[in-house]
Amino acid sequence: MKASRAFRRKALILASGAALLAALSPARAADGVDGVTAVVSRVSSDYVRTKLPGGSFQPEYYAFGKGGHWGGEISDATIDQLRFEDVARVVAAPLSEQNYLPATDPSRTKLIIMLYWGTTAVPGPSSDSIAYNELSAAQANISGSDASMAELSSALTIMAMYNEMRDRLDFQNACMLGYDAEGMIGTDFGNNIRGTAFGAKRQELIEEIEENRYFVVLMAYDFQLMWKQKKHKLLWETRFSINERRNQFDRALPVMAEYASRYFGQPSKGLLRIRVPEGRVDVGKPTLVEYLFGPGKAAAPTTENPSK
Repeated sequence: MKASRAFRRKALILASGAALLAALSPARAADGVDGVTAVVSRVSSDYVRTKLPGGSFQPEYYAFGKGGHWGGEISDATIDQLRFEDVARVVAAPLSEQNYLPATDPSRTKLIIMLYWGTTAVPGPSSDSIAYNELSAAQANISGSDASMAELSSALTIMAMYNEMRDRLDFQNACMLGYDAEGMIGTDFGNNIRGTAFGAKRQELIEEIEENRYFVVLMAYDFQLMWKQKKHKLLWETRFSINERRNQFDRALPVMAEYASRYFGQPSKGLLRIRVPEGRVDVGKPTLVEYLFGPGKAAAPTTENPSK
């Protein structure tokens, strides 16, 4: 099946030779990054990387696709002012360490890596909610009368609705960040383990995702299949994040990406969380990085929502 002319024209950007990102200055991870970096990576059963005699992976060529920026709840210049090229430039360095190399020829390009980044929106403290305040007032006014009992019943119903809405938002963020890898959040199993040792771990995860988190999602599709047959086959995905509080996205991104890079194209076998080590990470001068869709052009259509 022949690819459409429009898609071929977009793909030819790969061979244009314009060093769109190479002219940018090297990214530098600053001191003071603090918190838990979380990583989860999933790989298709029929995606296997070939190892060379020396133990390194055989190079695979990729193009970036502009997935999009998910804005946070408050203004944050450390992420809001970054362009797609800025984020791609930083991520390209650890990709190259795993022998994922920027493509210049569509015919040799194996992957299109959709790049998403942003900040999660989280529920506020329960104690600040209208539902909580109404329930507290109803409990304080219990007198045994039919009116007070009706008021309490109504407040309990509203509180249950609020908790359900909160659980849905937690689950949405868990999917986005990969925190649902063990099925502890937003499932019947997750709800049934409260009060157990597993429940304590679940609560720890909930507390982390109920803080705003910076995140990056990489979704690698079969480029040749997409280009020639307009079919979408997800080969691997990696999600990594860190708490927004006490951090700045532009400083934390190289540290997160460096840690997550060992799982690019490799399964993490569940959610991995590690506290950022003290020290400094410098990302060297970037090489040529081309991406499939230029600014203002539509991103590649996908069958996968990055939040699922």
